[in-house]
Amino acid sequence: MASGHPGRYHRTNMFSYRHGFHAGNHADVLKHMVLIAVVKHLTAKPTAITVVDTHAGAGLYRLDSEFAGTSGEAADGIQKLLASPLAADPATAAPLIADYLALIASFNPSGKNRIYPGSPFVTQALLRQEARDKLWLFELHPTDSKALVQHVEQLEAGRQVAPAREDGFEGLRKLLPPPSRRGLVVIDPSYEIKDDYGRVTACIGESLKRFATGSYMVWYPVIPRPEAHELPRRLKTLANQAGKPRLHATLNIGQSPARTKVVVHGEKEVRPGLTASGVFPWSTRRTRSSPPCRRPCPSSWKCWAGAAGRVSGSRAGADRRLRTGGGRRRRRWCRC
Repeated sequence: MASGHPGRYHRTNMFSYRHGFHAGNHADVLKHMVLIAVVKHLTAKPTAITVVDTHAGAGLYRLDSEFAGTSGEAADGIQKLLASPLAADPATAAPLIADYLALIASFNPSGKNRIYPGSPFVTQALLRQEARDKLWLFELHPTDSKALVQHVEQLEAGRQVAPAREDGFEGLRKLLPPPSRRGLVVIDPSYEIKDDYGRVTACIGESLKRFATGSYMVWYPVIPRPEAHELPRRLKTLANQAGKPRLHATLNIGQSPARTKVVVHGEKEVRPGLTASGVFPWSTRRTRSSPPCRRPCPSSWKCWAGAAGRVSGSRAGADRRLRTGGGRRRRRWCRC
């Protein structure tokens, strides 16, 4: 495992964030569904791909742990989806949701749904040994990085997966461009630090200079902070300047008294619960072997998000701009 240099992060409250409190929440469900679609798109070609996860977390999480129980966020995420008619009859769900449910089930053979895979394990489950796909994982939190290494060892994936305790923004530089010139960069920091918003756009801008043909995927929270509202606009500008087809999807589960405030273990303050997030992937053009969805995903997601929920998305670049929201189905925009 490589040794990182946390540097200025020791002068911040960065290490207070633990994704174990939030594992399996609605933001994870959105992010991992889109991640599955992107990785499947890239693996449709036989050439090897390299995936870099700049903020990997611990990799695997227990939904029955003290962390997850303290926040209870999975109740509005994976647990709500598993309790919906979509899980009871996956054939009625869009292919993207069916793929996601199947992947979650593969980590819970007993059917008790106690284990939730983070982005590293979602990605690794879709990579190919014969093609020599590669997965690089960066995590700076001392406890989570140690847990990540232990979890990766259980995979027995050999040299396919390489975890490192290092700042992902910095570690990414030395990996671009990858040997095969095909790859995906996943960026999803905690955004506990305001600087993260600027670092994301700066990282994307620099990475495009090093790896212009690469695919990129950014997750971000939708919160009342100027930086959060500005980030997707900046990402759209970068994608347009690079001439990249892009998808911008957001999920808002709505507000309710039960989720207005959450108490995070180890923190003194009571903070508002996250009710919306967005994911912004852009890539090369679709391959011929990547068929579009037969059913629009937003209508299927509505079954899970509930009456207060809202799913929206837009595509640009190679495809026309489309949008669906408020439970009204206008056009098909998801291309799984």
